[in-house]
Amino acid sequence: MQNSEAMALSVALLAVAGELTQRINDGVVERGFEGRPAYGFAFARLSAGGATATDLAAHLGVTKQAASQLVDELVRKGYVERHPHPDDARARLIVLTERGWACTRAAEEAAADVVRAWSDLLGEGEMRALHDRLARIAPYGPIRPAW
Repeated sequence: MQNSEAMALSVALLAVAGELTQRINDGVVERGFEGRPAYGFAFARLSAGGATATDLAAHLGVTKQAASQLVDELVRKGYVERHPHPDDARARLIVLTERGWACTRAAEEAAADVVRAWSDLLGEGEMRALHDRLARIAPYGPIRPAW
């Protein structure tokens, strides 16, 4: 693959990721939740049983102060709560509230809408192949924004 082809593929993948992020966020807002894409990246980490601000900062690739500001915003909007950490008296465990879980379910529905549209365009077989190939390239990793 020539450099120009590699760059074109990179641009296409980044454009798809950006569009997916925006369309999921738009779907969440359409379903009655106030938010921005950063919330979804935080919720992806918090949905695994909660996290500290330090954990969240590492997941998002931001400073602890930036993560704490995001947590403050999420608390004000009713998406998360701070609880005493069961293993560290100095730390607070940030967990999703019922509103946070409802917002997460709205994001899942919005993502399904986007993927359904792709499936209509590409067909089921190509969608399965796309999924398999992307999973081979990036099998698992933190889902974080490209700040």
